[in-house]
Amino acid sequence: MHNLPWLEANSIDFPSVSTALSDPNGLLAAGGALTPRSLIKAYSLGIFPWFEEDQPILWWSPSPRLVLYPNELHVSKSLNKILKRQPFRVTTNQCFHRVMQACAEPRLNQEGTWITDDMLDAYQQLHERGFAHSVEVWDGETLVGGLYGIAMGNIFFGESMFSRQSNASKIGFVTMVSALQKQGYSLIDCQVHSEHLSSLGAREIPRSIFCDELKRQIKPSNQPVNWINNEDLQLF
Repeated sequence: MHNLPWLEANSIDFPSVSTALSDPNGLLAAGGALTPRSLIKAYSLGIFPWFEEDQPILWWSPSPRLVLYPNELHVSKSLNKILKRQPFRVTTNQCFHRVMQACAEPRLNQEGTWITDDMLDAYQQLHERGFAHSVEVWDGETLVGGLYGIAMGNIFFGESMFSRQSNASKIGFVTMVSALQKQGYSLIDCQVHSEHLSSLGAREIPRSIFCDELKRQIKPSNQPVNWINNEDLQLF
């Protein structure tokens, strides 16, 4: 990592994503700060932070990039049957911090978490500014699944999801995608390959095409975009 470009604390001058390492895939720079200003700039360029507690801030822009075009959402017959039963209630922005904390909980066969306290604080600030959003999945009054990410332009940058009951995160994701499609969102960033998301229609595209999409969709302003409301989160 000593050969990586190092960002000063107040800098938002990220290197060109074309200089990102291929091994590990997409590692671009280190250092900088997790301020709302730097995060907004990073996402607009196709860059996101990912690092562990004992590491400096690491910035990534992998290629290929896993994305989902909302009109390519794939709902299997078995999942469709479950959705029609409406086993859960889906909401948005009801408990952003709790969703991030749940996403940070240790997973099976995984030590530690990349959602550090600094990440929690940084994305909470983005949430308070109208850029970061959560989707919650409820069984009665119990939070059983959810996800969070960043909305800019007509693009949603998914960050992480969790599930405490079977299909909870899938139902939250599918419900959100359906609502985003109705609102005119054109792309959902899923970052890197995942069998879970690929089964729902996500596919890999070259980083250059992904960045071209960002240039078309994201205007050079620091204003949050319209987000879905709870009335939109209905499939049937």
